[in-house]
Amino acid sequence: MPERLPYARSFTELIVYKKARALTREIFEVTKRMPREEAYSLTDQWRRAVRSIGAQIAEAWAKRSYPKHFVSKLSDADAEQLETQHWIIVAFDCEYISREMARHLGELAKEVGRMLGEMMEKHEKFCAIDSSSASTLHDEAAYFSNPTAEL
Repeated sequence: MPERLPYARSFTELIVYKKARALTREIFEVTKRMPREEAYSLTDQWRRAVRSIGAQIAEAWAKRSYPKHFVSKLSDADAEQLETQHWIIVAFDCEYISREMARHLGELAKEVGRMLGEMMEKHEKFCAIDSSSASTLHDEAAYFSNPTAEL
C-alpha cells in the first residue's frame, strides 16, 4: 500500500508561511535599531510589506476552493516579498544594515518568493480539497511541516 500523502489542515502548516514568519521576525528585530527619523517612513513601509506576506498566504489558503483567487492571493504575497526585497536594498543603501545582513534577509525573501512561485505553478494540487476531511492534498512534503511546530 502506498504511503499516504501529506495533508495540511491550516495555512500555518505550510513551510512557506513559517519562512515568511521568520523573515518578519528578523526584519522587526532589524528595524528596532533603525534611526528614529525612519519610524514613519522606511521602518513602517518595510514592516507593512513583510507583515503582509504571511497575511496574503493565509488569505490564499481561504481561497483555495477558487483556483484563480488562490493564485491571485499568492501573487499578492509574492509582490509583498519583492517589496520587502526593495526595502532591504534601501536599508543597505542608507547604511542602516550591513552587506551581510542585506544578503541574509534578501536570501530569506527570495526563498519565500521561490516557494510562492512553485505554489502558483502547482496550484491545482493545493486547490484539490478533499471533501471528507476539508484538507488540502499535496504530493510534495517540502511544503508542509508539523502543524504545532514554531507556533
